[in-house]
Amino acid sequence: MQEQWSQRADAAEGAVNARHVRRLWGLPGTALGVVAWPPVRRERLFGRWHYWWQAHLLDCAVDAATRAPTAKRRRKLSKIARAHRIRNITGWTNNYYDDMAWLGLALERAQRLHAVDNRTAIHTIELELFDAWAPEKGGGIPWRKGDDFYNTPANGPASILLARTGRLWRAQAMADWMDAYLRDPATGLILDGIRTGGVLDRAVFSYCQGVVLGVETELAVRLDAPRHRARVHALVAAVETHLCRDLVILGGGGGDGGLFDGVLARNLAVVATTLPGESDEDEQARSLAASIVLASAEAAWENRLEVEDHPLFGAAWNKEARLPGTGHPIAAFTGGTVRSSAIPERDLSVQLGGWMLMEAAHVVSAAGFR
Repeated sequence: MQEQWSQRADAAEGAVNARHVRRLWGLPGTALGVVAWPPVRRERLFGRWHYWWQAHLLDCAVDAATRAPTAKRRRKLSKIARAHRIRNITGWTNNYYDDMAWLGLALERAQRLHAVDNRTAIHTIELELFDAWAPEKGGGIPWRKGDDFYNTPANGPASILLARTGRLWRAQAMADWMDAYLRDPATGLILDGIRTGGVLDRAVFSYCQGVVLGVETELAVRLDAPRHRARVHALVAAVETHLCRDLVILGGGGGDGGLFDGVLARNLAVVATTLPGESDEDEQARSLAASIVLASAEAAWENRLEVEDHPLFGAAWNKEARLPGTGHPIAAFTGGTVRSSAIPERDLSVQLGGWMLMEAAHVVSAAGFR
């Protein structure tokens, strides 16, 4: 089983590299993801590039280098990070705290697991996130600079990064804030965010569940505070009840949404393989998290297309993938969000989500789950 998932993760990596990854503006020592396939001229020239999608490209490349270490894969990590900094023009940061948190997580993993020196970038991002904490205004940290919307997509990955860089007290405060203000008592799921004044955005997204599982598991590993394990137990069960059918994660979509389910799968794999504790509840949470990852990965693999000997993953893992073409509208950034291409399988985000899922399945199968 482990070998099978390794082969499938390898195929997903190969598909993204073949279809999407190119030098940035022809510069040596760079690699970045073209955001659409088939691309048009603007995408080939990286006129559109979508900062947080590229952060997940780096994170998936870290997964591949961890699964099967090679010098080529390690070099790819440096190339993606370098291209990201160059294409961002102004350095490592932008105005969106969620974007920066995702990049910080990917850079930190590349450094910790593969000795790719990203110290300056990680420190720069860490300070941005740490200084954005604003409990006097209702947060949390805001979604973006100057905004009054305090949301899970910013606080979740930021708190994971701050936990990993040693600021555990702040990470714990952020986790406690999300549990107090953004957990829906009716379903146990985590809502999108809250505005100054207490107005909730009650939208439910799969990646919000993923990042909260991630930080609560991180804190459960690092701190002797039982509430973090208890929250993981409850949230894994809520995900299975409300966001899955026959253990397969439902939803998906294109644009930014193409990454949402992959983020959830990645963090379910973290729960399965690192949640501490020997109680029945701990065992059940780990087992259920692994089962969701493996069932989702099997569904996504069965519903893929094979195009030029590479898999093309569907935007919804329980439905057959559709073949994109050049004659339909392409994903575009509007209102702070990247909207889907007309056929979402065209989006790099969707294919990264599939790759992320295959890597997550490999991780849990390597840990002995079936």
